[in-house]
Amino acid sequence: MNIALIGASGKIGRCIGAELLQRGHQVTGIARHPERIVPRPGLKAATGDFTLPAPLANVLRGHDAVISAASFIPGQAENLIEAVRASGVRRLLIVGGAASLLTAPDGPRLFDTIQLPEEWKAPVEEGMRTLKLLRGVTDLDWTFFSPAAMIGPGERTGRFRLGTEVVVKDAEGNSRISYDDYAIAMVDELEQGKHLKARFTIGY
Repeated sequence: MNIALIGASGKIGRCIGAELLQRGHQVTGIARHPERIVPRPGLKAATGDFTLPAPLANVLRGHDAVISAASFIPGQAENLIEAVRASGVRRLLIVGGAASLLTAPDGPRLFDTIQLPEEWKAPVEEGMRTLKLLRGVTDLDWTFFSPAAMIGPGERTGRFRLGTEVVVKDAEGNSRISYDDYAIAMVDELEQGKHLKARFTIGY
């Protein structure tokens, strides 16, 4: 497929881009600073910013799907959705946040149980707002993929478990995933479409 990857220069974006290329997809890597995207065969760098939806829509046009691995910016969720809608691309996958996941089937949200640094709160709340907005979107085949509570560098194992609304924890009660394993599951979802118009999550 021909995939537009927003946020391709970021930590998760780089891993998703590598996984896409490894599986033979063509990738347009989109960033505000495309010079930060490492050149690779099958990867084309482009300038884009979802705070400017009209020019971004032009970059997205003609792709089979859009993956957004960009950080959430308060008040900008509508612009991202509008850019995809205006591009004519129906398939949208978003690297989401874990804060809106439930800690147990009948438990509180993760957001309500943790102390976040003040500077993290606005982007985290925007991620939750983005999911709420998407749940009212019917004209796009969207997927919101929440990582485990802890995501970072680590081994590429290909062994993980998926969930929907509840945090996935290991036997010790930890919720974690590596960037590389998250990228595997994201591209699996792109190729298989098992969570259309839905949120899902991951963990070991």
